[in-house]
Formats: sequence, C-alpha cells, structure tokens
Amino acid sequence: MKKWIVIAGSVLVIGFVGYQWKPLSLSSQTVSAQVRTAVVQKGTLNVNISGSGTVQAVTSEDIKSKFDNSEIDEVLVEVGEKVNKGDELITFSDGSDPITSSATGVITSLAVSAGERVTNGQVVAHVTNYNELQTVVQIDEQDISKIKKKQSVDLTVNAFPDQTFTGKVSAISEEGTSSSGVSTFAVTIHIDKPDQLKVGMSTEARILTVSKKDALYVPLDAVYTSNKDKYVIINSKSTDHNNSETKKKTIQTGLANEDYVEITKGLSEGETIKLPQLAKASSSKTSTTNTQGSVFGGLGNAGGMNRSFGGRGGN
Repeated sequence: MKKWIVIAGSVLVIGFVGYQWKPLSLSSQTVSAQVRTAVVQKGTLNVNISGSGTVQAVTSEDIKSKFDNSEIDEVLVEVGEKVNKGDELITFSDGSDPITSSATGVITSLAVSAGERVTNGQVVAHVTNYNELQTVVQIDEQDISKIKKKQSVDLTVNAFPDQTFTGKVSAISEEGTSSSGVSTFAVTIHIDKPDQLKVGMSTEARILTVSKKDALYVPLDAVYTSNKDKYVIINSKSTDHNNSETKKKTIQTGLANEDYVEITKGLSEGETIKLPQLAKASSSKTSTTNTQGSVFGGLGNAGGMNRSFGGRGGN
C-alpha cells in the first residue's frame, strides 16, 4: 500500500533541478557526476495512507412486499423517477396498505406490473440515492490500525484528473479479506461534494493519518545508515560544493515516508546537506537525450554507502 507525505510550507531547495532537451555529443567522453544538495526545511508534514476504490451510492436498496398473494392494482412510478422516503409506489386491489419507498432517491428497477400477485418478501423495486456518494478502498493490514473514523481524505478520480475531491472516513471493516497471504480491510469514505461523480468511477484516496507542524525535514534519500546510526553528509570546509571536503553528521529521525524524513536531532533549519550523486554516463556516439532533473528521481547510492531506512523511521 502506498504511503505519501505532503510537505506544506517551505519549498525544498535542490541542486541540479531542471529540464533539458538537446543533442549531447559524448564521443567516448565520460560525464562527471553531478553534485546535488538540499537545504533543511521547516514546515508541516502530512503523512497519508493511500488506497484505490470505486464510487458507490450510500443508499441503494431493494424494496420488498410485506403481503402474500396480494394482487397489484397499480404501479405508481416508473424506472428513473425520483421519489422521497414514504412515497407510495404500488397499490393493491384488496385495499391493503400500499408499498412505499424505503428511501429518497431514484427508482432504478421495477420487477412487477399491475395485475400480478406478489408474495411476502418479494423484491418489487430498487431505489438508489445518487446525491450521497461514497468510495470504499482497501487498506493493507499493516496500515489499518492507523485509520480512524472522521479522518480527512483527498480523493482523485480518473474521470477528473485535474480535480481533488474531499471526504472523511465513515466506516472501517471489522473483518479483512486475504489474498496471497496478505489481508486488506475495507475503509468507507463519505464524499463531501459528489455532484460531478457517478457510481462506478475509479478513485484513489489519500487518508491523512498524521500531521505535524514546524517539523524539520530532508529528502529521505539524504539519510544513510551505518549499523544502528543514521547520518547525513555535509560540507566540512569550503562553500564550493564541488571542491569542499565532506563529513558524516549523526542525526535522529521521526516521521518518514517514501519522499521525506523528519529530523528530530542533529540538524538545524537552513543547513545544507548532500544528496546522492547521479550516476556517471559515457557514450561513443552522438545522441539526442531527454534529461529531466528531478527533486527525487533517479537517485542511486553515493560512494557505495548503504541507504536503508524504514517506512516510518524512528530514533
């Protein structure tokens, strides 16, 4: 299950960020590794847990007969007609109480006609309320303990890629389903303003589980481990990043995810740290290359150092 961290506040300063499209004449020349840096920033860390699902109606239910062998006198509604809870739908020839709608919504199906006889418990119609929608997403068993009712959710929908919808967690399944040895749990999210949405649309939900203000943070790939110690690489002398000497600086960490990690001890806001170098490249011919500098993309190990950092991290 994917987890995401959204950084609100300061903008991360990263060396070698940009976009280039140009022919590169390499001719057996080796391209020097690019030195990349980041500045320790302070802001709000929002930790999210994500899951995929589909849009569903909150209310979608069968309407059943409560009478046995009663003859229908008249069907008062048609498929597609809007009804309110309590509206009469079907009357009987013997004067029995009419069948009424159990909910406000739209009649999506009718299973009987005038003159037919119905039995007790027989489904005669179906009503769906399209004004109240929800999505049900599957959350991994390792993350389900972090999900609570009323947590805020951001939703993206394939049909509206440029829009973000909002909602809140309304229900959490007590039982999971297992597949290939992994259990997932259904989490229901009530959508705040679903006017544009339709039942069956695909959704991606980001559930906000932790939010911490005034947190110091750096890119996750800037943190290295040696035995049980965590550290970053900083310049020890010159401010010229290409020529300065470097040293390790031990740190302690807090919240973490795929992109960022909180620094709880060892660094201060505004300090510059080094990121892993981009891999060297060589070629024996001229080629047209599309290179896109990315804040976190295409990162490798620096100097053979082992970077292993847990999903959440701790001290």
